[in-house]
Amino acid sequence: MRRRGGTDMATEGDVELELETETSGPERPPEKPRKHDSGAADLERVTDYAEEKEIQSSNLETAMSVIGDRRSREQKAKQEREKELAKVTIKKEDLELIMTEMEISRAAAERSLREHMGNVVEALIALTN
Repeated sequence: MRRRGGTDMATEGDVELELETETSGPERPPEKPRKHDSGAADLERVTDYAEEKEIQSSNLETAMSVIGDRRSREQKAKQEREKELAKVTIKKEDLELIMTEMEISRAAAERSLREHMGNVVEALIALTN
């Protein structure tokens, strides 16, 4: 160091020594990755997200086909049930008895009679419960 007018001035060599003493002190933690270095990690997250969406869409397609199959089976079973009920013969007197006693429409009385195979007593019991 040189002295000028009573003040200390550092020379180039002095500055280098000061820097060296700062770095030789306690060890610093390793530098954090820079923002532009994390691009690979971001890309990995994006591709993982895209893969998850693809898996979910295939699961969705499978679920939709299962639901569609189930609905078509239920619809088919309902149609078969209606055909069976249409085959059941009912008496006109029984139909009118249920309509007047229960005060319901002709369609409801007929449906109840057909579901109970034309048995008036069972149809009346089912309608009262």
